[in-house]
Amino acid sequence: MKQKTNFLPTAKFLSSILISLIIFLGLVCVYYESSYGLPSVNDDDDDAEEVGVNDHFLSRNYVDFDFQDYIPKTMPVCDIKLSELIPCIEKNISIQLKIKLNYDLMEHYERHCPPFQRRYNCLIPPPVGYKIPIRWPASRDEVWKVNIPHTLLAKEKEDQNWMEEKGDKITFPGGGTHFHYGADKYIVALARMLKFPRDKLHNGGNIRNVLDVGCGVASFGAYLLQHSVIAMSLAPNDVHANQIQFALERGIPSTLGVLGTKRLPYPSRSFELAHCSRCRIDWLQRDGILLLELDRVLRPGGYFVYSSPEAYLQDAKNRRIWVNMSSLLERMCWRVISKKDQTVIWVKPISNSCYSKREPRTQPPLCSSLDDPDASWNVSMKTCITPYSSKMHREKSSGLVPWPQRLTTPPPRLEEIGISSESYQEDTKIWHFRVTEYWKQMQSVIQKNSFRNIMDMKSNLGGFAAALKDKDVWVMNVAPVNESSKLKIIYDRGLLGTVHDWCESFSTYPRTYDLLHAWMLFSDIEEIGCGTEDLLLEMDRILRPYGFVIIRDKPAVISYIRKFLIVLHWDGWVSEVEPRVDAISSGEERVLIARKKLLEEDSATM
Repeated sequence: MKQKTNFLPTAKFLSSILISLIIFLGLVCVYYESSYGLPSVNDDDDDAEEVGVNDHFLSRNYVDFDFQDYIPKTMPVCDIKLSELIPCIEKNISIQLKIKLNYDLMEHYERHCPPFQRRYNCLIPPPVGYKIPIRWPASRDEVWKVNIPHTLLAKEKEDQNWMEEKGDKITFPGGGTHFHYGADKYIVALARMLKFPRDKLHNGGNIRNVLDVGCGVASFGAYLLQHSVIAMSLAPNDVHANQIQFALERGIPSTLGVLGTKRLPYPSRSFELAHCSRCRIDWLQRDGILLLELDRVLRPGGYFVYSSPEAYLQDAKNRRIWVNMSSLLERMCWRVISKKDQTVIWVKPISNSCYSKREPRTQPPLCSSLDDPDASWNVSMKTCITPYSSKMHREKSSGLVPWPQRLTTPPPRLEEIGISSESYQEDTKIWHFRVTEYWKQMQSVIQKNSFRNIMDMKSNLGGFAAALKDKDVWVMNVAPVNESSKLKIIYDRGLLGTVHDWCESFSTYPRTYDLLHAWMLFSDIEEIGCGTEDLLLEMDRILRPYGFVIIRDKPAVISYIRKFLIVLHWDGWVSEVEPRVDAISSGEERVLIARKKLLEEDSATM
C-alpha cells in the first residue's frame, strides 16, 4: 500500500495562482466598466460627440462617486443645449441607433428610447434667465418668453391668432387654424350644432373627457375647462416642435403623442368626444386605421368633431377625400349628426346592431374576441372595429353618471378589474385624508396658486386626483404598465391619464410639472430591476424649479432617497413624517416631501 503524502504547494505554483487571480480581477473590472458605465481613463469622446453632449452618458457615471454606498457627492449638469431634452423623442435618436423607420407612417415621431449605455446621467438645466412660470389662471393667456424662447411658431401662425409676441411675454388670444375668432365662440357653436341645452358643450355633465388630436397650443382645451370639460390635448414633436411645450407652460392638460403605428396609451371607451381642427391627418391611410383607433377610444354614442377643408370645399381633391371618408365612416356605422360650414360631426353607434346588419365581408371587419381593446402600451393599431360586450350592447351606454357625480360614483368597469364598490369608496376616503395631510405638511411653504400641473406617478384608482377636485389643478394620472387595467377607472371618473413604463423616460418636456406624487413606486421599480437613481433623475427633468415631490414609500427607500436630495438640489425645503397606517398601506411607510431649487446659472455649463 502506498503511503499518502501531503500536497505542499511550491513557490512557483503560488506565483501562478496569484497571476491568474490578478488577470481574473482585471477581466471582471473591464466587464463591470462596460456593463455599468463606470468612468474609464481611456474613454473615447467620439460617441459622446455623436449625440451632441460631452460625456454625460452611462447611467451611473457620477462625479466624485462614493463606492462604499453608491451615493454621489456631486451630480454633473448637462450642457445647456440639452435644456429641452426629451430622451425617448429625441429627433436624432433613430439615426444614431440606426433604426429603420417609415416616415410616411409617422414612426419617427413615436417613442424610441436610448439604450442603457446612452442614457444621460446629468441634471437638465433651465434656459438662461428662467423665471417662475406665470400662475394659473393668468397663464392661460400669457407665458414668459424666456422660459420657452421660441418665436417661430408665433410668426407662422400670426394670421390665425394662435400666439403673439408682446415684450417679454408670449400671449395666446385663443384662436386656432379653424377658429380664428376664438375657441370660446367655436365651443358654443359646436354645442349649438349638437343642440345641447343652453348651448353648453358639457351637455348636462354627459360630455366630460375630450381628445383633441393635433391640438396646436391647446387653446381649444384651455377654453373647454370653463365648461367643466377636460381635454387630453395631443400633438407630436414635429415641425411645430414647441406647441405642447407652450401648452404645458400655460397649465393646460396636454401631452406629446402621434397617431402613427402604435395605439394611443389610453384604454378603450375613454372619451365622449374626439376633436380634429385642421390637424393635417390622412384619415384614409391604411384602410382607415387612424379612424379605427379613434373608434376604439370613443365611448358608445361618442362624437367626432372634424373641422377641415374636406368638410366644405368643393374642388375635386377635397371632394374626393370627403366622399371616401364618408364611405369609410358609414361602413364603421358612424353617422353624420350635424354639418355646418367648415365643421361636420359624426356620432359613434351605441350598440352592435348596425355591425350585424352590414353585408358579409364588409371592410373594416370586427376585431377578434381575443383582442384586448384596453391594451395600449407599445401595441400596434389594428384595422378592425372594436365591438361592444354583450352587456354594453344591451344597455346601449357606458353606464356612467354625469359629471361631477361620476368622480366618486363607482363605475361599472370596476368589476372588470375585480374591485368592489365598497373597496373603491374606501380608497376614495383614504386618499382624501392622505391629501389633506400632505397639504397640512406643506402649508407653511405653499400658496394658493403654487400648483397647476400635477402628476400622480402611480395613480391606482385615481383617489389622489379625486381628492384635489376643489383645487384649481389638473392631474396626469399615470398607470404603470403592470397596472394598466386600472386606467379605465381613471377615465370613467372623468379624469385624465396615460400608461407608462417607469424604466423609461416620460414623453414630456423638461420643467413640465409643479408637483410629482409617487406612492410605493420606487419599491415597485426596484423589484423589476430598474434603478432608483435613474427615476430620480427623470423626476428632476420633468419637475419645475421650486416644484415639489411627495414620495410615500418604505422607510428604507425613503432613507436611501434622502441621501440624493442635496446633489439633486431638492433641499429647498424638506419634510419627513410617519403617516397613519390605513387600509391600503403597504406595511410601514414614510412620507418625504422636498422642494427643488433653481440650478445656479454658473452650474449650467461644464
